[in-house]
Amino acid sequence: MLTDVAPEHVEGWAEELASLTAGLGHLFARPEPREVFADLVEGLLSDLGRKNGWTMADRAGHATPHRIQKFLGEASWDADALLTEVQDYIAAELGDGQATLVLDDTQVIKKGTRSVGVAHQHCGVTGDVRNCQVMVMLTYAAEAGYTFYDRRLYLPAGWADDAERRQDAGVPEQVCFATKPQLGIAMLKNALARELPFGWVAADADYGKDPALRAFLHDRALPYVLAVPVTLPLLGPAGKPRQPAVAQAGDLLHYATSRDGWERRSQGEGSKGQRYYDWTWFEVTLPGQEPADGFAHHLLIRRSTDKKRLAGGRIDYEYAYFLVHAPAGAPLAEAVRRAGVRWKIEENNETAKQVTGLGQYQVRRWTSWHRHVTCAMLALAFLTVQRARHLAAETGPVAEDNGPETRDDLGKAPSPAETSGCP
Repeated sequence: MLTDVAPEHVEGWAEELASLTAGLGHLFARPEPREVFADLVEGLLSDLGRKNGWTMADRAGHATPHRIQKFLGEASWDADALLTEVQDYIAAELGDGQATLVLDDTQVIKKGTRSVGVAHQHCGVTGDVRNCQVMVMLTYAAEAGYTFYDRRLYLPAGWADDAERRQDAGVPEQVCFATKPQLGIAMLKNALARELPFGWVAADADYGKDPALRAFLHDRALPYVLAVPVTLPLLGPAGKPRQPAVAQAGDLLHYATSRDGWERRSQGEGSKGQRYYDWTWFEVTLPGQEPADGFAHHLLIRRSTDKKRLAGGRIDYEYAYFLVHAPAGAPLAEAVRRAGVRWKIEENNETAKQVTGLGQYQVRRWTSWHRHVTCAMLALAFLTVQRARHLAAETGPVAEDNGPETRDDLGKAPSPAETSGCP
């Protein structure tokens, strides 16, 4: 994220950070938590190799980590109020009517069973099942930059139904079990209610296969590009006699191959330059789910530019499938671009863990988890905004696009209970 910003460019950022944290002092009733808050955020942005209570306390000149631990666990302040300030900061600095909201989850490997939400579950970090916490994140990806906009801690059913563990970890009574897509819907509702300007939604296949999430987006006429599994039920264009019927996404690969209508396009710039793939798409029908008025569904298929050695030793192209919901007549190039934006959240996950200490916490309880993660989000947003300002100063102002003036379904921001994902 920051490879195009030289060290000399960050020399003046300390003053900007001090101004930012001082401006958030109204969130804390006493002087001490204001001071510790500034120390904590500075520590998260520092070059410490490991960012935990001990290392950040030592950097701040504290004799022990007690002050930071008290700030995260016992002090009187509201993590959701800080989150609202972070969201206002992002909207004011990066707001873009053509931005993409990207849903995904990330994991933090943990030992034991008492830390809130920790369970033996799928861990995307390692690709297997192990003890970890899962956090569902929402990234705001705008032209000027991309950073986390919202967060939800996934509480497995075993936790949600265990009254003793809930009490020990301080899980609020109103928080019940919610699937990851339900948590995603809650965050999208919040973004809409806060009138955040954006144009599209993107997510990986764990979210793309969820019919409730798709229905939510259809009802609000929101364009999306969602990765989907090859087994996603759908109906494609009518086949010719003796050609295979289309009942799911993977069935369209036969027609894509036979018509050979691939277009080579970049999915966006990666760490090694432009990421080129071959693309094609088909207009499709989702059984039981109609697109919004004036919209259409397409299945977008991505193929690697060269054959690779796949699982089992087979040599073939790699394929990926995306369901697109967009205004009728939208070009393939736009769908490809939005599919590429989906990877911004992966970069956020990596940067936040490596640079701003997103997963380097030593807390066990619900409140302290939300406080640490929200502070890490603020630190990442600060870096993103400073980089955006630096690049804007080098390239000149960009025409502002605040998107549509209104949305029919907007209202006041919902309370945390309303966005908890509970039925």
